[in-house]
Amino acid sequence: MELVLLTALGVGAATVFGSLIGFAFKKASHTFSDIILSFAAGVMLAAAVIGLILPSVEYGGKYGILITVIGVFVGALCLNFIDKLVPHLHRLMGAEEETHHNANLSKVLLFVLAIAIHNLPEGIAAGVGFGSGNTSQALMIAGGIALQNIPEGMVIIAPMLAAGVSPRKTFVCAMLTGVVEVLGTLLGYFAVSIASAVLPFALAFAGGTMLYVISDEMIPETHAHGHERGATYALLVGFCVMLISDVLLG
Repeated sequence: MELVLLTALGVGAATVFGSLIGFAFKKASHTFSDIILSFAAGVMLAAAVIGLILPSVEYGGKYGILITVIGVFVGALCLNFIDKLVPHLHRLMGAEEETHHNANLSKVLLFVLAIAIHNLPEGIAAGVGFGSGNTSQALMIAGGIALQNIPEGMVIIAPMLAAGVSPRKTFVCAMLTGVVEVLGTLLGYFAVSIASAVLPFALAFAGGTMLYVISDEMIPETHAHGHERGATYALLVGFCVMLISDVLLG
């Protein structure tokens, strides 16, 4: 339990760390943020497949593949429903430059809210990984999500400061988006621990949410500024790094 709690805090702290970088640099170049975010997407892709979806098939027994397919689509559909309630992250990130000119505070706060809402299923994915009992794979999943949280924390800072929010309140908002992920991690862990029978479905559900985030949010954002080639190779590097890590840790 101590390891789960420390990991949950670490995943949330990654967002805070990213926000501190955002304060230091104020405006990171699109090239830098696209490469980092693409690397994180590759890490999350490997974590979703190796740490969540394949174990779901394994734990599901006779009907494992059916449970996994259903779980993946249910997870994706849940995030699709969330996207109906809040704008897509890549659209909001694209609105960052516009915010510098018109100081539209409501748009910026909606941007932060969208990140917070999307952080909840990511945290659940990390917690479900620990619920499977495979610590090395759970740490791999959490590591991938934490990496993704760093550039996410960075992009919160500039639009809020430009909209006139004080640095102190900006940092608190960034920290709260990380707290959501900590709560999601604990929720996922306890839910699977209490009802181990739902483990295969929960793993697939978490994997589906991560695949949705990668395809619907991260890849479009990293391919929107003319750095598609570099972003593609960064994704492959991230995927292979996690693949190698899984073999070494296994």
